[in-house]
Amino acid sequence: MVRSYFHLHLVSDSTGETLINVGRAAAAQYEGVSAIEHVYPLVRSGAQLERVINEIEQAPGIVLYTLVGRELTERLEEACRATGSPLLSVLEPVHQLLQSYLGTHSTARPGAQHMLNAEYFKRIDAMNFTLAHDDGNLPVDLNEADVILLGVSRTSKTPTAIYLANRGLKTANIPLVPGVPPPPVLETLRKPLVVGLIASPERIVQIRQNRLLSLKADDSSSYVDRDAVADEIATSRRLFARNRWPVIDVTRRSIEETAAAIVDLHREHRLKFIAS
Repeated sequence: MVRSYFHLHLVSDSTGETLINVGRAAAAQYEGVSAIEHVYPLVRSGAQLERVINEIEQAPGIVLYTLVGRELTERLEEACRATGSPLLSVLEPVHQLLQSYLGTHSTARPGAQHMLNAEYFKRIDAMNFTLAHDDGNLPVDLNEADVILLGVSRTSKTPTAIYLANRGLKTANIPLVPGVPPPPVLETLRKPLVVGLIASPERIVQIRQNRLLSLKADDSSSYVDRDAVADEIATSRRLFARNRWPVIDVTRRSIEETAAAIVDLHREHRLKFIAS
């Protein structure tokens, strides 16, 4: 397949995270087409914008922006018309909908979503907890967790836990090792949501082989034996079923998809916990 490319300019008066996520999500829907991203964060002055415009003139393409200043917006619109670059304010349709529904106008505050607030410090606290409770560390205070992830080696426990921590959920992850029982306290916990992660034996073996290859380690152990791995997964399934813990198969899921499913499960679990 022949792949084509286009320039995608992302102009923001804040960190640019919103634009990056929107731009990539949309561009991913077009097979055989890739975006050459130009990211311009913290554009808040005329001089900064002129440098952006100069790059757009050198490589015209689609321009997505989140600028709240009227003068900056008008100057960017003018430059895009001159270069024939399609332009879209990503937040404007949302603002119009909110204004129509709420009957009031917004206040222009660049980067307002990143202001330090209780939610921000909650995420920091969750991240500290998650990093301290990675790979079975500090099991004594597991009841302080919001989520506990269980699974055999290479079921994406750590990256999923970190992603959940960024959503404000204190997440511990515990590996299931053959011949080593999980912490007994798990069966008595009520507050945390315990989730089992599984994957197909073929997927686990593939990831483990790549891991050993990167470490230049011997790959003749049961760690990468297909039958042994299948037995590990079957044992973990029995453990999850015995304790009625929800199970997520991560074989074909991205970290984001797995985390989204866990967030939904946690919401339901929290409501049941509060009601009990």
